[in-house]
Amino acid sequence: MSQPSGQLLEIQRRMAAAVMHPLTRTEAMPRRRRDGASNITEAEAIIRPNDRLTSFERLEIYNRQYWFRVLGSLAEDFPALSAVLGPKRFDTLILAYLRDNPSTSFSLRNLGNRLPSWLENQSKFTGARHQLAVDVARLEWAHVEAFDSASLPPLSPDHFKTLRPASVLSLQPHLQLLALSYPVEDLVLDVHRSGQEADIASNAVAEHGGAARARVSKVARFPIWLAVHRFNNSVYYRRIDREEFLLLSVIHDGRSIEEAITIALGGESEGLRDQAVRIEQYFSHAAELGWFTSEQPK
Repeated sequence: MSQPSGQLLEIQRRMAAAVMHPLTRTEAMPRRRRDGASNITEAEAIIRPNDRLTSFERLEIYNRQYWFRVLGSLAEDFPALSAVLGPKRFDTLILAYLRDNPSTSFSLRNLGNRLPSWLENQSKFTGARHQLAVDVARLEWAHVEAFDSASLPPLSPDHFKTLRPASVLSLQPHLQLLALSYPVEDLVLDVHRSGQEADIASNAVAEHGGAARARVSKVARFPIWLAVHRFNNSVYYRRIDREEFLLLSVIHDGRSIEEAITIALGGESEGLRDQAVRIEQYFSHAAELGWFTSEQPK
């Protein structure tokens, strides 16, 4: 396939920039951009009018449909976050996120990958529920990663027999490890299972029937550690203890089995037998679920 000419490529770039420009609060395309440039003039330069619509009106259709699609995509990935914040606050948060983190891919799959880390410093959008919102966002993105990340051949029993303290293991790419301040797994599961999509304040969602607004009761704060993984094409949340979380996290970082055990159980005064039993349980549970692999993720 031949490459587009320089002139065509420039038009494509200008079209993309115009389409991705943020909408106004009334969900219209602004007449002027934030740098003062005229969108009307730009539309006339790259799009012809027809007998019913001006160049600007035609460009606005593409602009609005782009934003409705990306807003709808994030609403599908983060319905529990919307339930925690409420649809209006969620809509405001998502618009701010997309202004700071515009789409850079042809696929919408990774559109929300920076949302959890971005949200950590955005308490102005979350108020008193800030840490709860961050935990929910982290779990919902972990759910996405667990659902469609790769699954490599698990470690075989024969391979386990060859392991030594200095051996290095890999974890399944779909396995996500989370240290959370709130026990949010039931909240997220309830919203996801209900099939209630988050309600974005836009006509695009309204045209699809809107969404029932989930009610979120108060969640008591205490730390938990979760393993989010895929098994038989379904995503599961498994609560683990802190030591198992540390063990798996260190293995994930590429450290040896010996280093992982030392870090996970370091500083404890319990007997060696009790420690050995716990370590055996951790490895047994992970092995049964196929979390260990000898292959390196690509």
